[in-house]
Amino acid sequence: MKTFRHLGSAACLALAAGFSGSPALGQEGPIQVTDTTSVTPPIAEKRDHSFTRHGITISDPYHWLKDQSYPTIDDEDVLDYLKAENAYFEAQMAPRQALVDTIFEELKGRVKQDDSTVPQKDGDWLYWSEVAEGKEYRIHYRRPVAGGDRELLIDENELAEGKEYFRLGAASVSDDGRYIAYSYDDDGSERYTARIKEIATGALLDDVIPETLSGLTWLANDTMIAYGKANENWRVDNVRLHRVGTDVSEDVEIFREEDEGFRVGAGLSAQEDWLVIATGDNETSEVRLVRADDPAGEQILVKAREKGVEYSVDVREDTVFVHTNDDHVNFRLATAPLSAPGEWTTLIGGSDEFYLTGFELYKDFYVTEGRLDGLDQIQLRDYADASKITPIAFPEASYSTGLSNNPEYDVSKLRLSYESMVTPDSVYDYDVASGTLELLKQQEIPSGYTQSDYVTERLMVTARDGTQVPVSVVSHKDTPMGAPLHLYAYGAYGYAVPPGFSSSRLSLLDRGMRYAIAHIRGGDDLGRNWYLQGKLNERTNTFNDFVDVAKGLIDKGYTQKGKVSASGGSAGGELMGVVVNTDPDIWGAVAAHVPFVDVLNTMLDAELPLTPGEWPEWGNPIESKQAFAYILSYSPYDQTVAQDYPPLLITAGLNDPRVTYWEPAKWTAKLRDVKTDDNVLLLKTNMGAGHGGKSGRFTRLYETAEEFAFLLWQLGLEE
Repeated sequence: MKTFRHLGSAACLALAAGFSGSPALGQEGPIQVTDTTSVTPPIAEKRDHSFTRHGITISDPYHWLKDQSYPTIDDEDVLDYLKAENAYFEAQMAPRQALVDTIFEELKGRVKQDDSTVPQKDGDWLYWSEVAEGKEYRIHYRRPVAGGDRELLIDENELAEGKEYFRLGAASVSDDGRYIAYSYDDDGSERYTARIKEIATGALLDDVIPETLSGLTWLANDTMIAYGKANENWRVDNVRLHRVGTDVSEDVEIFREEDEGFRVGAGLSAQEDWLVIATGDNETSEVRLVRADDPAGEQILVKAREKGVEYSVDVREDTVFVHTNDDHVNFRLATAPLSAPGEWTTLIGGSDEFYLTGFELYKDFYVTEGRLDGLDQIQLRDYADASKITPIAFPEASYSTGLSNNPEYDVSKLRLSYESMVTPDSVYDYDVASGTLELLKQQEIPSGYTQSDYVTERLMVTARDGTQVPVSVVSHKDTPMGAPLHLYAYGAYGYAVPPGFSSSRLSLLDRGMRYAIAHIRGGDDLGRNWYLQGKLNERTNTFNDFVDVAKGLIDKGYTQKGKVSASGGSAGGELMGVVVNTDPDIWGAVAAHVPFVDVLNTMLDAELPLTPGEWPEWGNPIESKQAFAYILSYSPYDQTVAQDYPPLLITAGLNDPRVTYWEPAKWTAKLRDVKTDDNVLLLKTNMGAGHGGKSGRFTRLYETAEEFAFLLWQLGLEE
């Protein structure tokens, strides 16, 4: 499905991969933090708490850090502990303030203060966004293609005024161009509120749709909006219709999912004549179609769900196009008549070499995207002859590319994005007739950037089971072998970390560090099997790959033992938690951002907003003793033991619904109790933010500056 007149998104679709948060359980009596000064690290009280399942008893002495009022967090003992940790963080970082400030100025100096996106035509309008000097957020505009003044759509700065956190969710302009519907989250909890604004006057309609977690799709001649409302467990299990100008209490539900592990999303087909309703979890999906001009009418089930079969669809005239893994792990593209949408005929067969990740339909051609040997591919294809393929070629040996914003169905040019470890983010138009690429814009680095000063490599490192793991490395051309190296990975949900550009990363490279991305199993960098080999009962491949990449880079002379820093966030934070348990002596410093470290407890609580949908990824320890034991064997919080640990910077978001604040808090508390070293251990909790940290472009950069300063401090690279 293509997204039309869509200006921004922030985890809007519930089908996106998430991480479990958890509601509170009770506690008794006052809780003491033995030291709340900023000089001595706070030591959280241990309270007896245990549970037994499958004959295995688990002790959890920091269970009390889960506030029973969550998502309201008002337990003074909990807040006192988090504030004490924040005070200790500030005290420990205070002597590094000059370095933080220096790096922050470097990061800001690489950001073009007044910048804009390349305008894109959609119907009678050109759409773009701008950021103004000194402003934290974007302003969205449009102007007539025929000429005329620009019109303001959304000023995120105005919406964020006086708020510690703000994020624009969905934004969608009505087909007649009169209205814009948008949603926003102003505390990081991912509880979005949707409003409708008349563009010409700037007036807000009375319509208010609370607790959305989805896109906003205009239907029925702009009289209705389709959206998904989060239920009491913060799961989107429905599609609802809101009629413009009516109270939300009159909204009609047109689809409900009964499986608590599935999430629901909806959007328009390529020709905008069908509303596509998709439901699924991390391994199974099911799709329905309903006429966009009659969204409350009869729905067409494309094909009934079958465990382990994923598929997505689009519609062109009377033909349904289906992207599915039903007969090959790397997916095929099939077609079916609209009159019999479940009768699939292969158009492009599955391939062991080519991983077909998606497709888009246009009037005169269609486009497939995928990866070959781990590198992104874009291919134009002919409706009449499936064997006629026009690949779009790029010159670098390692890069990241993909279709960008292409809202129209009838096009002669395609908008693409492109970058590499040394090439800044670039926007191209590809002329379909001539096969030429036109560079429209490349990320500007105001303080200066000379691409030839940096070099990038793509290596293969042998993991302990013989698997060859790709690694992308970038460094300054003058950096000697054996220099300190920062290693990053994610390794979950089939997300492939692209070998892309980062201007912030230059602050490490210019100080003599290398930066490497480990394309470990759990992502789908080398195909769908690469992902499958890092989930469920093969999850530990992910952790082993990361450790083995670090050891391999040491063995190849790129760096030295103890001079490797590492970072990861969310599921990548889980990765950090595991590798400091299993191989603590490799790392000179580790940053774990909103880390998913209390895996067993989270997967045991079916009431958590995201947990049921996560079982296909991690396993269900409630029903399976084997899953219970396997998760327990690597869960970072449970496996934290009395040993030396490397220096650690851990972050959390008080309002984070994906990895709730108490996971990193409990882990930190346990580490403080059992670790046998004197290395620095810091926990910083954003008291007004969620899973993504602070939201403004400069406040986010400041947190990056703090992380870099911590890493450089611990690696002995302070200025």
